[in-house]
Amino acid sequence: MADVCVVGSANLDLVASVASLPAPGATVLATDYAEHAGGKGLNQAVAAARLGAAVAFVGSIGDDAAGGILAEVMRDEGIDVSGLRVLRGVPTGRALINVDARAENSIVVVPGANARTGASVAGSLPAAGVVLAQLEVPLDAVVAAFRAARARGSTTVLNPAPARDLPDDLLSLCDVVVPNEGEAAALGGADRLHALGVTAVVTTLGARGATVAVRAGTVTVAPFAVSPVDTTGAGDAFIGALCAELSRGVDVAVASRTAAAAGALATTRRGAVPSLPTRAEVERLLGA
Repeated sequence: MADVCVVGSANLDLVASVASLPAPGATVLATDYAEHAGGKGLNQAVAAARLGAAVAFVGSIGDDAAGGILAEVMRDEGIDVSGLRVLRGVPTGRALINVDARAENSIVVVPGANARTGASVAGSLPAAGVVLAQLEVPLDAVVAAFRAARARGSTTVLNPAPARDLPDDLLSLCDVVVPNEGEAAALGGADRLHALGVTAVVTTLGARGATVAVRAGTVTVAPFAVSPVDTTGAGDAFIGALCAELSRGVDVAVASRTAAAAGALATTRRGAVPSLPTRAEVERLLGA
């Protein structure tokens, strides 16, 4: 049995460092370039694994070199990839990422094989304490996974990113929703989500920390003081760490403080997967 099962995307990130993000119609010269494993699903799976959770991944890659790189990364992190489909003749997903001198970024995601992940994922879902999904795979895959997870008594966690309109029947299958401020507003706020049956809404606020809204009230999670160089993987580090802690039975507010520490540390290194911290690193920051 897995502690955390992630249903989501796997991309190869193509990262250009620039002095400033290009305006519409503008061309800028990069000062550096790198390729890393990425995709919200893969990032969050690795983040949870580095916090000590037993993690399984369910998703799709192509039968190209990029897909092979991503599968190897997950295996190296100890992630169960028996639910990872390799699709012939379909490219692996890509993310085109620009990062500026202030550590801000702009991202274009090319779904590739991720767009072929559908409702059949429910048949690949292992028993897990927590089932986590995002929106870089089709909605029917998320709905099917959460229905199967609920039937098994798993806790369901949704990261509603990228932001989009979501049907009530999906939101009603979520125990915990983890949006950023813009995504929270697009969903109508915590009160609406609570009315649909969501137990906790954990809103990430970047450098201002996070809030945890449950029916009894809202708790603020203070930020950690770090010197950021790249914010690309911070949200995924937060969510992966949160799910790792929830799978251990930790209260959502306490788990969110651990998640905030993981998110802060992820901003201190470049790239998505390369920036994701280990439990030892997170515990050192928590104890500082």
